[in-house]
Amino acid sequence: MIINVENLVKTYPLKNVPAVKGISFGVQEGNLFSFLGTNGAGKSTTIKILTTLLTKTSGMTQINGLDVQSHPQKVRQQIGVVFQDSVMDNYLSPRENLHVRGSLYGYKSAVLKEKVNHVIKMTGIEDFADRLYMNLSGGQRRRTDIARALIHAPRLLFLDEPTTGLDPKTRRDIWELIKNLQKENGMTVFLTTHYMEEAAESDDIAIINKGEIIARGTPAQLKAAYSYDTVKLVLKDGTSVTEQLKQTKDSIAIIDQYRDRIEHMEVLSGTLDDVFLRLTEQEEMVDAYVG
Repeated sequence: MIINVENLVKTYPLKNVPAVKGISFGVQEGNLFSFLGTNGAGKSTTIKILTTLLTKTSGMTQINGLDVQSHPQKVRQQIGVVFQDSVMDNYLSPRENLHVRGSLYGYKSAVLKEKVNHVIKMTGIEDFADRLYMNLSGGQRRRTDIARALIHAPRLLFLDEPTTGLDPKTRRDIWELIKNLQKENGMTVFLTTHYMEEAAESDDIAIINKGEIIARGTPAQLKAAYSYDTVKLVLKDGTSVTEQLKQTKDSIAIIDQYRDRIEHMEVLSGTLDDVFLRLTEQEEMVDAYVG
C-alpha cells in the first residue's frame, strides 16, 4: 500500500463533533483511487492531513511507509498536489513558475532546466509555456498546475477536483492527460471529483459522508450493490411504463409482458451518480429519523 490510513480522527478545537471519525483505508500503488463525498463530508480534511497541511488528532497515516506527521518533509518528496485553487504566480510564465518550483527541491542549472523541459513536454504545454500564467485559458492553467505537481517526479499525485469549472471538452482533455500520466509513469493518483463519470474510471472508490466511510469498492461493485437498472417503455396507446431492475436481465420478463404493445423501449444501466445519491440520501434519511 502506498497510502495506509487507520482509525484517523480529526477534531477541530471549536467543534464538538469530529470532522473525520476514525476512518481506515489503503491505496494500492499504481491505482487510480477516487475519494468521494459531499461538501463538509470530511474529504478535504483527510486530504490536508495526507498532504502534510494539517495535523491529525489521532490514528495512523502513512505515505509509502512514512508516517505523515513524523516525517512531513520526506512525505512531500513523495507526493505532488494539484489544489482546487491555483498557487501559481500570475505574473510569471509556466516555464518560470516551474523553475521556481523546481528550485525549491534543490534542482540547479542544467538539471533544473532538464526537469522543467521534461514536465513541459509531458503535460503538453509547449505552445504556451512562455506566456504569462494570468493570460492562459482555464484548461491551459490546469495543465500548468499539473506540470508543477510533477516537477520532482512524485510517486503519488493528489488531484483535488482538478476539472471543476472547465468546459466538457477541456475536462475530457485534462482527464486524458491524467490517465496517460498514470499509465505511462506507473503513478498512483488520489482523486476527488464532483463528476461521477470521472470516478467511473477508477480502480477503487471510497465514499465518505459526515466523517465516515460509508461505501468502498470498484465502480462495478458499487453499482451492483447500490444502484438499479431501469427499463422504460412507451406503449402504442401513448402510456408509459417504468420499472427498476436489480439486474439488466430482469427486463426480459417486463418486455415479454408488453411485447405486442411496445412502441419504444429503453434499458438504462445504473450509474455512479445513482450510487452516490442513494448512499448520501440514505444517510440523510437516517439522521432525520433518529432526530
